[in-house]
Amino acid sequence: MNTSTEHQEPSLATALPRVPIWRHLCAMFYDLFLIIPLLMLTSALLIAIHGPTDTAVVRSVPAWQQWILTYLALVGFFGLFWRQKGQTLGMQAWRVKLVSRLSNAPVPWSHVFIRIGTAAAPVILALLPFLYFNINNASILVYAIAAIIAGMGFFWRWCNTERLYLHDQLSSTELRLAPPRTKK
Repeated sequence: MNTSTEHQEPSLATALPRVPIWRHLCAMFYDLFLIIPLLMLTSALLIAIHGPTDTAVVRSVPAWQQWILTYLALVGFFGLFWRQKGQTLGMQAWRVKLVSRLSNAPVPWSHVFIRIGTAAAPVILALLPFLYFNINNASILVYAIAAIIAGMGFFWRWCNTERLYLHDQLSSTELRLAPPRTKK
């Protein structure tokens, strides 16, 4: 007799321990060294298409194109890594693994789109005040409000019982501590 509770494989989301926030931040910092050149490449591609300008005041590339290409580059970067091993290079270095909370299968593309979109949303919202205030002359209050808004997805971790980031909850994913690599 075979019941559904017999011999079930434990979910990776519960089998591995949770990642401490310091480890997650270190992995993010490490990945910045890969993401910044990628975004520079996307900007260079758009400038090659639209042509350069004589002055930095005049934009040759429409902002919406820059934002869309940036989003797609981030989805491609993170999506390829997360779909293969559940880890970017920075996450591998710091033993952070992205797992689906729904199954042991790789994180689906739809969840990658949701995770990146919801993680980026607070940062984009934080930039909105600078449409009205000069970024070089804004008051400390404007900077403080922008920083709080930018961190909302991370602050969410301390506002719910599961201790998940906002983008974790909305994308049904979770960061877990990967086991140490065995030396061969």
